[in-house]
Amino acid sequence: MDRPREACGIFAVFGHPEASKLCYFGLYALQHRGQESAGIVTSDGSSVMEHKAMGLVPDVFDEQILTRLKGHIALGHVRYSTTGSSLLVNAQPFIIRYAGKTIAIAHNGNLVNAKIIRNELERDGSIFQTTMDSEVVLHLAAKTMRDGLERAIENTMNRIMGAYSIVMLTEDNIIAFRDPHGFRPLSLGRIGDGYVIASETCAFDLVEAQYIRDVEPGEILVINKNGIKSIQNIKCQKKAHCIFELIYFARPDSTIFGQNVYLFRKAQGELLAEEYPVDADLVMPFPDSGNYAAIGYAHKSGIPLEMGVIRNHYVGRTFIQPSQSMRDFGAKVKLNPVRELLKDKKVLIIEDSIIRGTTIKARIKTLRDIGAREVHMLVSCPPHRFPCQYGIDFSTTGELIASQKSVDEIRDFIGLDSLGYLSQENLVKATHIPERDFCLACFDGKYPVKIDKDFSKYCFESP
Repeated sequence: MDRPREACGIFAVFGHPEASKLCYFGLYALQHRGQESAGIVTSDGSSVMEHKAMGLVPDVFDEQILTRLKGHIALGHVRYSTTGSSLLVNAQPFIIRYAGKTIAIAHNGNLVNAKIIRNELERDGSIFQTTMDSEVVLHLAAKTMRDGLERAIENTMNRIMGAYSIVMLTEDNIIAFRDPHGFRPLSLGRIGDGYVIASETCAFDLVEAQYIRDVEPGEILVINKNGIKSIQNIKCQKKAHCIFELIYFARPDSTIFGQNVYLFRKAQGELLAEEYPVDADLVMPFPDSGNYAAIGYAHKSGIPLEMGVIRNHYVGRTFIQPSQSMRDFGAKVKLNPVRELLKDKKVLIIEDSIIRGTTIKARIKTLRDIGAREVHMLVSCPPHRFPCQYGIDFSTTGELIASQKSVDEIRDFIGLDSLGYLSQENLVKATHIPERDFCLACFDGKYPVKIDKDFSKYCFESP
């Protein structure tokens, strides 16, 4: 893959008679966050029901299945695997039944000490059913469940390290909690007399729920018939919001970390125009990754914005392999250039990222082949030099092109006339959020959470 793979998406409902259908539509809105599997678990207050399968949300669920998933409580998940294989057994929500209670979990993020804890638990006799780091959370909670679920979650949060936005469902509760750095987004909304939890606010819009606030870093929210209870379990010493959620993953109609995604990406393009004025006939994105930064660049520079490459929106999975004579099929099937528009033109392409560079190289060759006179590219973030440890499937360091090549070498490898990256200073400036509140490790290698020698507590980088 030459693009970052999505994180996961979570949607939960409490107190609505059609909870499963609301959950379905919420997951539909979050489909961009995971396309490997989808699942929904519901409860009517006493019985818990589930359905999950590999595939996209509309393929996994139909009217009959949703009708069978009865109850006023629901928890849904769309998944892309960052820890654990792409198998049905690893699909979420994941359910356990322990001490007379049913608990389902949905997780977005990555636990950096999951393997260590898993080894400890297995030595003590725990038996794991999956390869997911999320299952570690349930095993840890079960060890102190005698003190009640809330206390068990508090104890669990004090052991796990890394990025996690987690929602649990029991027969009569929804419990949401977020790591003390707030790596991944998680929001609370209201619908009628009930509540919803979602990874992104675009899911609220689809089901006509009202956004209330974000789940705070280190906070536990318990939602049941008595209302909402908030427990600030771990004090947030240093926020570390994943800036790549804003750059790439989140839908442009979402608001995350208090920032509207569309306006952020447009501001990236405007700052690119200030940082890199380019003599070009037109500005264009490769849809849909660079769309909004391209709008910002064109707006600021006065260079016309054109959709010089057309995206085929009806491309699904294909099991027919192209022949050797069609070896560029994979690059062409989704995007096709408008020859008459680009021929003999000086073209400026706006991209949101370059990971390995191989796919972009093939696309640039296509533009050259149809007669583009010059091809320039600007990237709306700094070079990716370091892998993510917190739930985004960037390539390993050795596969990240910017970790091996200079900007000029990347330019020559891809076949561009010029290449520029938005500075880290301007990237943060586009957010209107202090730099100290972001995780920028994929750019600068400064990981906010490290494991200390005894694996027992958080280690913080200096702000």
